[in-house]
Amino acid sequence: MPIYALGDRTPTIHADAFIHPDAVVIGDVRIGAESSVWPGAVLRGDYGTIIVGERTSIQDGAVVHAVAEYPTVIGDDCVIGHLAHLEGCVIHDRALVGSGSIVLHRANVFSGATVGAGAVVRNGMDVPPGALAVGVPALIKEGASDEGAITSGVASYVDNARRYKKDLRSL
Repeated sequence: MPIYALGDRTPTIHADAFIHPDAVVIGDVRIGAESSVWPGAVLRGDYGTIIVGERTSIQDGAVVHAVAEYPTVIGDDCVIGHLAHLEGCVIHDRALVGSGSIVLHRANVFSGATVGAGAVVRNGMDVPPGALAVGVPALIKEGASDEGAITSGVASYVDNARRYKKDLRSL
């Protein structure tokens, strides 16, 4: 699988994490236990640090990048949807970032919050706990996140990663 050091920037991946063979991890990227990185996802810590907590899924085609001034931090029990783009932001524990969405520098997605599919969370924007951010640019709908969907998404991807670690084989 494509896991690369870049100079003195070296990934740290917990032994219980699952990195799909078609994902790319470069540089200062730290991935916690039972987290998963799926096909086509790219985590590029070439200029800054990327931290992924435990039981977090980075789904197919997602791009996670960081710059020197702003690390990208993704907490525990998060779901990062297909084709999402995260850069220089903080995704707090138990949050969901929907497919095709973008979360930019200095933005915070707080616990229990959801960024809806295709939304753009601008530089410096906060998505409060339990809120839903939708649209371009994102608008906040207080209390509209479905925290049950976050919990079930986390459990589903932890189980799927275990399955892939055990049964995935190249033909």
